[in-house]
Amino acid sequence: MSNILEVHQLYRKFQSGTKTLTVVNDINFTIPEGISCAIVGPSGSGKTTLLGLCAGLDRPTSGTVTLNGIPLNPLNEDERAKVRNQHVGFVFQTFQLVPTLTAIENVMVPLELRGEATKAVRERARELLESVGLGDRTHHYPTQLSGGEQQRVAIARAFINDPKILFADEPTGNLDTETGEYIENLIFELNKKEGTTLVMVTHDLELAKKCDRIIRLKNGMVHEDTHAQIATKSVTE
Repeated sequence: MSNILEVHQLYRKFQSGTKTLTVVNDINFTIPEGISCAIVGPSGSGKTTLLGLCAGLDRPTSGTVTLNGIPLNPLNEDERAKVRNQHVGFVFQTFQLVPTLTAIENVMVPLELRGEATKAVRERARELLESVGLGDRTHHYPTQLSGGEQQRVAIARAFINDPKILFADEPTGNLDTETGEYIENLIFELNKKEGTTLVMVTHDLELAKKCDRIIRLKNGMVHEDTHAQIATKSVTE
């Protein structure tokens, strides 16, 4: 099994006045294709920063990230955006839908950015909306949808480009418990069906336990890296 993500001696530092803050501190790991991995830890431990570096949304201060065999460090922003469009799916806590587009138009966005606004793309978007239970809401705008429905649109959008890896940042953070559980199950079901690698940032230990692996951060460093079945400590300790 080959690795979909390789992180080597990764650092991300920020300047705050006269002080240098090290948010990501010498992180090393590899993630094989097809598994699910949760990144957990207390607030301020560097989880979201690490996710952004892995996805090419931010540049490290030093160290390397290789995504699906592609080294991200030498790439400029346009080149990294192309890699994300071709290989990556995203699900964010805040949905990130375009308010002026309907549900089906939002799902189509990643492929439209490639210039693939075809009948086949629209049909694929419709199929994905049906798979997340929104086949009857395709022409509704985000403001006409509940939070859970908006997140389902975001999940469908994340899979429209057949991503090799899905990055999810607190995907249930803005949802009530019942809706959050539905969204969790939906992500895992689609992920398994599509054969996509899942890397998820979460505060929720029960959600993390559903993953094949848990990487626990503390003070910007990997504190623990283990299989979910034996990870029993609180993520907020």
